[in-house]
Amino acid sequence: MIKDQIILGVDPGTTVMGYGLLQITGNKPKLLAMGILDLKKYDDHYLKLQKIFARILSLIDEYKPDCLAIEAPFYGKNVQSMLKLGRAQGVAMAAALYRDIPITEYMPLKIKMAITGNGRASKEQVADMLRRYLKIKEEDMLPQLDATDGLAAAYCHFLQIGNPVSEKAYKSWKDYIAKNESKVKKQ
Repeated sequence: MIKDQIILGVDPGTTVMGYGLLQITGNKPKLLAMGILDLKKYDDHYLKLQKIFARILSLIDEYKPDCLAIEAPFYGKNVQSMLKLGRAQGVAMAAALYRDIPITEYMPLKIKMAITGNGRASKEQVADMLRRYLKIKEEDMLPQLDATDGLAAAYCHFLQIGNPVSEKAYKSWKDYIAKNESKVKKQ
């Protein structure tokens, strides 16, 4: 039996950040909220990071999640895009750690596999499966698939509870440093 909890899922991005919140009651997930943070209007990369940090903190303060499930950056060919995405993810993680919220990272392939059974599923397929699982009305679905990507991270985490096979989980700054000691020493 899964303990009652709230899971915040985040799809990090510096153009659009998606998020979703699930309430788990007696082993049943229920959509609390989903949305996006649209950062397209900001030119300053550091201002975007500040907005991400502030939004994650506001979601944590409003919904009091027990944990954060976040999509890990995938390895692409554009190094600059990966750096920006990694910074966005890091800022979201820092906000959660600032509020002592444990974090679990999931690779995009794992999230898609957990939701659809296919690691190569499209964003539309993931959104449709979430709509069905969570019984979300068609008219309540957001057109931005970043929102359902954030929700998918939360739902993936729900599916892993009691059957953890997640890539990385952090409970505090100290835990993060301990699990990434080799990276920290290089700097």
